[in-house]
Amino acid sequence: MSSPEKPAMRRAPRPEGASPQRSLSSAAPGMGATIRLNKRMAELGLCSRREADAWVENGWVKVNGHVAEMGQQVSPTDRIEVDQQAQNQQATQVTILLHKPIGYVSGQAEDGHDPAVVLVQAQNRWREDRAPQRFNGGQLRGLAPAGRLDIDSTGLLVLTQDGRVARQLIGEDSSMEKEYLVRVVYLGTPAAANAPTELQPIHANDPVSTNVQAVFPPAMLAKLRHGLSLDGQALKPAKVDWENPEQLRFVLTEGKKRQIRRMCELVGLKVVGLKRVRIGRVVLGQLPQGQWRYLAPHERF
Repeated sequence: MSSPEKPAMRRAPRPEGASPQRSLSSAAPGMGATIRLNKRMAELGLCSRREADAWVENGWVKVNGHVAEMGQQVSPTDRIEVDQQAQNQQATQVTILLHKPIGYVSGQAEDGHDPAVVLVQAQNRWREDRAPQRFNGGQLRGLAPAGRLDIDSTGLLVLTQDGRVARQLIGEDSSMEKEYLVRVVYLGTPAAANAPTELQPIHANDPVSTNVQAVFPPAMLAKLRHGLSLDGQALKPAKVDWENPEQLRFVLTEGKKRQIRRMCELVGLKVVGLKRVRIGRVVLGQLPQGQWRYLAPHERF
């Protein structure tokens, strides 16, 4: 009597020339350093660390042909295989793009304000969404924001069940571009680049709200692009240009708390409107405020 077929295993990419049967202790010279299996799987883009731990617990991961153990250390040359069951589970995970309105927080409810995820309901799905998925309540389990958008800001917010997406957008090594349209008024030139409270008023404390571009010093625009610090750390270079006389366009590759508002304060600007319009290659487009759509199968951040 023949034994039942075992589910197929997916092999992780292996460094060129590596032996498929190499043991944990026999890495090539210069490649002897080991790391936790869950971290290695995340680095390979197979899943998130949390997912990796769940797969290991379910017995869905093998290292060099042997069922993996929780917390196992692996080397770069070890062969990692993932069971088809894990792949099937991962295929059902969704990523949702929401046009967050002002007044909603990105994560957990706080100070009486609802989290943005409460808007992910069947009646709020954009009628122009052409993604093949059908909405069901199970898609809300584990659905979490991949990044934050302040309560007083609007625009594109990504919520996902997929740890690979989350790592791509907010992982410690992520440099994903995020683009914002920022409406500003000009309060005056700071006495020092990092002293926003010491402002020289333009017209007796009357802020300039029209044609701000005409009065805002080019040197301060250069500071916004590179040269400011927050929380004692120098900020990465940013792309900052005038979209129109009252609105700036920011492109950032980092995401400190309330970063754009604080950057603007340092150069004498006050933000009166902020909207995120792009993350990586995915744009907000015509998605109406308060509505959502699925990340389409062909879309990539």
